[in-house]
Amino acid sequence: MTDRSLEPSPSAAGAPAVPAPLDWTLRPASPDDALWMAELRAVVMRPDLERLGRYDSHRVRRRFLDAYEARHTQVVLVGGEPVGLFAVRPEPGERWFEHLYLRSDVQGRGLGGQLMAHVLRRDDDARPFRLDVLQGSAARRLYERHGFVVEREDAVDVWMVRH
Repeated sequence: MTDRSLEPSPSAAGAPAVPAPLDWTLRPASPDDALWMAELRAVVMRPDLERLGRYDSHRVRRRFLDAYEARHTQVVLVGGEPVGLFAVRPEPGERWFEHLYLRSDVQGRGLGGQLMAHVLRRDDDARPFRLDVLQGSAARRLYERHGFVVEREDAVDVWMVRH
């Protein structure tokens, strides 16, 4: 049996095929998820970190594992299989949107935007959302489409906020 939601949609003559949207669900993360999540982070971030001259195989995993809090993290499932994660870390005056990592085979299908919309409409909390993204990362366009604006930046990171 083939999962048709993972197949490309038919395209118009000469137009590139557009993948079908994905049906996804969420589940709370557990401490047992930490290792595969750290590995996914390393794979997803590697191209941008290498471009910036900052990739370190051990450090990219260690930074995730040192900061991981299962209670703030959601696992993204497609067909019951984990394909990504994100976290929303509450602070007294703000919320940090962190760790939006998706497997490469589900990227480019609107899932990141759907997850952002889901998180941003979940409640009426007036605290701003904050995040940081690597310079030159394609993810910045996703965040800008969802109302995040640059607060400050340096040679490596861009800090963004959505009020």
